[in-house]
Amino acid sequence: MLSVNTVTPSHLNAPTRLTRGKYIPGAEIYQGQFSATVDAVDGKPGLRERKKQRTHAAISDAAISLFLEYGFNQVSVAQVAEAAEVSKRTLFAYFPTKEDLVVHRLADHETESARVVRARPPRTAPLTALREHFLEGLRERDPITGLNDQPEVRRLHRMILDAPSLVARMAGFKTGAERALTEALRETADTPELTARLAAVQIVAVHWALAQDNAERLAYGEPADERYAGAVADMEHAFALLENGLRHLPPRQ
Repeated sequence: MLSVNTVTPSHLNAPTRLTRGKYIPGAEIYQGQFSATVDAVDGKPGLRERKKQRTHAAISDAAISLFLEYGFNQVSVAQVAEAAEVSKRTLFAYFPTKEDLVVHRLADHETESARVVRARPPRTAPLTALREHFLEGLRERDPITGLNDQPEVRRLHRMILDAPSLVARMAGFKTGAERALTEALRETADTPELTARLAAVQIVAVHWALAQDNAERLAYGEPADERYAGAVADMEHAFALLENGLRHLPPRQ
C-alpha cells in the first residue's frame, strides 16, 4: 500500500484536504498497468523504470483523489500536476489527455472477455467460460460487474457518468472490447468473421447491461450482499438467452 502524504492544491479553495496517493478501497481492480522494460541482469525494472512507475502512480493517484473529491469537470490538469508535484509537460508525457488519467485504470478490462475466451480449457464453449468468469466476478464483488457497494467505488462510477467526455471514452472501450472478442472467437472457435462479430456484440452488450443494472440498484440503496442472489439469477437468465442464439459456437478443440 502506498504511504499517505497530505497535499492541498492551492488552486482549490476547499476545506477538505487532499490525500495524495491515498488508497481507494475496492478500486484496486481499476489500477491499470504501467509497462516497464526490465533490467537485463536480474529481470527487475531498472532504477529509471522504477522512477517512471512511481511518477505514473503519483500522477494517477493524485488525479483520482481530486476527481472524486471535486468532480472530473471541476479539476484542471494544472491542479492535478500541482498535486502530484510534477509539471504539466511531465503529466502529458504519461497521460496524453485528461480523460486518460481515469480510463487508463480500466484499460485491462477492454480485452478481458477476449482473454477469457483464449484461456478457456479444451472442449469448453466460449459462453461457458464467459459465464463462469462473470459469476466469479459477482462472487468476488468485482466492481466491473456493478456489484460493489463500497462508497469509493460508487463515487468513481458516478464521477464517470457525470462527465460526458468520460462516458464517450467508455463507449470507445465497449467498441474495443467487441473488436478484441471478435478476434478471440475467430482464432479459437473457428468462427466466420461476421458470426464472430455478431456474437461479440451481443456478449459485450449483455455484460454491460448486467453491470449497469447492478450498479443502478446499488445506487438506490440496495446492499450488494442482498442483491447478489438476484444478480446471479439475472446473469443466468441473460446467458441462457445468449446460449439459445449462440449455441452453435463450437467449443475449443
